[in-house]
Amino acid sequence: MASTYTSNTGIEKIGAGEQAGTWGTTTNNNLDIIDRAINGVGSITLSGTTHTLTTSDGTLSDGGFKVLVLGGSPSGTNTITISPNDQDKVYIVQNGTSQTATFTQGSGGNVSVPAGSKKIIFADGAGSGAAVTDVTNALDIASLRLGGTTLTATAAELNLMDGGTSAGTTAVAAGDGIVTNDGGTMRQTTAATFSTYFNQNLVEAKSALTVSGTVTVTPSGATSVYQPLTVSSGSQTVRVAVTNLVAGQYVIIDKTTTTNSMTIDWTNNGAVTSSGISLGSSAELGIGIFNGSGFSFTETVKF
Repeated sequence: MASTYTSNTGIEKIGAGEQAGTWGTTTNNNLDIIDRAINGVGSITLSGTTHTLTTSDGTLSDGGFKVLVLGGSPSGTNTITISPNDQDKVYIVQNGTSQTATFTQGSGGNVSVPAGSKKIIFADGAGSGAAVTDVTNALDIASLRLGGTTLTATAAELNLMDGGTSAGTTAVAAGDGIVTNDGGTMRQTTAATFSTYFNQNLVEAKSALTVSGTVTVTPSGATSVYQPLTVSSGSQTVRVAVTNLVAGQYVIIDKTTTTNSMTIDWTNNGAVTSSGISLGSSAELGIGIFNGSGFSFTETVKF
């Protein structure tokens, strides 16, 4: 009876009555195959974009290593075909190349090992439909690498991103990063950028003001302003300081009384930069849109 071979590692099973006087050589070779399959570390040199990882019956071959250390200089993503396609295989892979290595055995699923990454994979040996599976995609590991980049976030930090309920009181500085969803892409933006955006879209509602003589309305920060006021007598002047404003913000002066009149001046650090607009004896609004240095649009609305 002729020799046969094990299904997955190609170990020779000597047939009954075969190899008289030479079975020791075969046995020693089998032990070497077993040793390689259990703890063998093999250097696999890649080139181009394809490579075949073969396990040959009764022979010490690259496909028989337990650990595959990939090297060489592939010209792009290198597809490594595990052959034959009917052998079960478990590999620990270290990709030391500058390219992604993709392991395949049949038409089933493949596993890609990015440059610089390590994975544990297994091939199911299902023939033409064989699949390769990444065992490490569900492991609890100390350092996680995604697409070749090491993830430095702690589990607690990831839980916060997933909706953690523990909130602290850490002070926020202008240069601190805030994570935002930008049309489906997560990005980090400085707190100062958020501040500018919100300030440009917030309105400071000031307390009602009685005008007698020239008064100045000063935004307390970079915010749009709504200022209700009454004119006590005659014709008075309200000056709006624009020092704290940023482009796109607006100021509304709401003259709530139906008597007397007033003029609105736009000022910058005390210097009048516009001769202003006049509000008559009716209840009336004065509206100004700030362009970064002055008011590019002013209007009055009677009601």
